[in-house]
Amino acid sequence: MAETAAFVSQPSQASITPPKPTSIKALSGLSSIPTNYTFLADFNDEAPSDKHESIPTIDFSLLTSTVPDERSKALQDLGKACLEWGFFKVINHGVPETMMKAIIETLKAFFELPEEEKQEFKWKHVLDPIKYGTSCNDKVDNVMFWRDYLKFLLHPEFHSPHKPPALREIALEYSKRVRHIAREIVRGICDSLGLEEDYVDKVLNWENGRQLLVANFYPPCPQPDLAMGIPPHSDNGLLTLLTQNEIGGLQVAHEGKWVNVSPIPNSFLANIGDQIEILSNGKYKSILHRGVVNNKHTRISLALTHGPDMDAIVSPASKLLEDGTNPAVYKAMKYKDYVELQYSGTLDGKSCLERIRI
Repeated sequence: MAETAAFVSQPSQASITPPKPTSIKALSGLSSIPTNYTFLADFNDEAPSDKHESIPTIDFSLLTSTVPDERSKALQDLGKACLEWGFFKVINHGVPETMMKAIIETLKAFFELPEEEKQEFKWKHVLDPIKYGTSCNDKVDNVMFWRDYLKFLLHPEFHSPHKPPALREIALEYSKRVRHIAREIVRGICDSLGLEEDYVDKVLNWENGRQLLVANFYPPCPQPDLAMGIPPHSDNGLLTLLTQNEIGGLQVAHEGKWVNVSPIPNSFLANIGDQIEILSNGKYKSILHRGVVNNKHTRISLALTHGPDMDAIVSPASKLLEDGTNPAVYKAMKYKDYVELQYSGTLDGKSCLERIRI
């Protein structure tokens, strides 16, 4: 896809591929990166922009206000953010800052466990409810990413590692609060599209929708200009809500450039996913984003992704196709099949979405 190609990194071609480590943490102390972690930029990279003031902000308290004028203005802001960016900050969301910091610290404690203890949760199948791993898909990645991760399913069934002991309790409470926020934002997105606000509730069975916790651990990298934490990609679900420690590294694609996104205390960073692009028939685009690394500090990010029921068939909303001037541009596809398609290969921009484009 032309839009994506400008942002996709290409692996370097090493004649000898070193063995793949069990984790990035196991590589600590190196003075240079192994050759199979080296990337060659191929996206006409300019220095990333710091357009922090331009990133839209959605006040959650106004989006859920019972005052009609306040909610109407918030819906307009939300629709504009989805149309122009696909990415926005969420403030006044009601989740205590102490809880947001506490879950980051608890996840940090998981990544600091001895390697043999974490290997208990090593993934075997792409849909395992608890998955610990390195890179993105270390079984197929030819070039490795400077990242360890922990993923576990939060809804419709709750799963959590039993180490560290505090993780299960805080993850359960955090997931409930964030899922409420995500639902209200998705309802607002549907409203801004001219659909019934409960479209996703009814058509895609939000009540049984998939909520996944994705924790990313990016330790210091001795050659950050040659490595990538996570490559340019879009998220496969409806909406992702992300928080992180005080270390930056997230970049989003906007108007042909990468934009640095600095951590903002007590806020979420939200991005719309591929399923919103599909149901909106391309009006709202899922956003490409990536994670870069540094040579001094460990970055930890925590993303909660929210998708439809795994058995839901996602297609452009029929109401958006009624006048005949806006034909469907995406094929219908079961969400479970879409997730497996993305997770089974290497992350490659928006290649999964392109496969179902009509």
